Amino acid sequence: MDKEKIIQELKGHKKQPYLDYRLKRETEEFTNTLFYTLFDVNTPVEENLDLLEKQFTRLVDLACWDANKPCDKLWSKYVSKLPSILEKLNLDAEAILNCDPASLSMQEIYMAYPGFYAIAIYRLAHELYKEGFPLVPRLMTEYAHRQTGVDINPGAQIGKSFFIDHATGVVIGETAVIHDNVKVYQGVTLGALYVDKKLQKIKRHPTIMSNVTIYANATILGGETVVGENSVIGGNAWLTSSVPPNSTVFHTPEIKIKTADVE
Repeated sequence: MDKEKIIQELKGHKKQPYLDYRLKRETEEFTNTLFYTLFDVNTPVEENLDLLEKQFTRLVDLACWDANKPCDKLWSKYVSKLPSILEKLNLDAEAILNCDPASLSMQEIYMAYPGFYAIAIYRLAHELYKEGFPLVPRLMTEYAHRQTGVDINPGAQIGKSFFIDHATGVVIGETAVIHDNVKVYQGVTLGALYVDKKLQKIKRHPTIMSNVTIYANATILGGETVVGENSVIGGNAWLTSSVPPNSTVFHTPEIKIKTADVE
């Protein structure tokens, strides 16, 4: 074995000029600190805000490679948004408590509901996404995705009192728009009709108006697709065109049951 040759070949195949996985690890640490600062009663807010600023400064050093797009002044703007983000998250938690008969307490929702955790990290990442902070918002939501099975792109726009029940397998694309009081069940996809890099600047994902319920494993695709307010989308439905307000959409599978003859 020619170890030196292998080393040189490996270095030669490292095509990315700057790929530092410390950014991923430290983003996850920042995300954890942020979540506990907002919710944990034993975490001191004042001390942790100082810690978060230090962690954020480190992320700026690792993520902001373009000198023409400085990120060093972003923290003060971001931290001023945290109270309003927390207010929205409390509304999300209340929506879960009011809608889910299995929820026994607010504490259970904050600590045990993967849907709430995924929404929380999305909302915290979305504010950074809007400012154009590179890569970190996506790393934050991917961290939540890995823990919950919920994949929400930080670019999605989600209104108040959002509820994801059971959570696992939910996919919400970058240009999706979700209005207020929407309920989504496990396995729902709000996606694009097809994937093409030329569509990067185009709305590719659907719009869901207020007071809509989307049941398990429904798939809604396309940037021009709008689900009208107060509609119900049944489980396993497949939509690629708009639905007017107050509609009910359902999939009717053919089910055959054969029972054995009993003598």
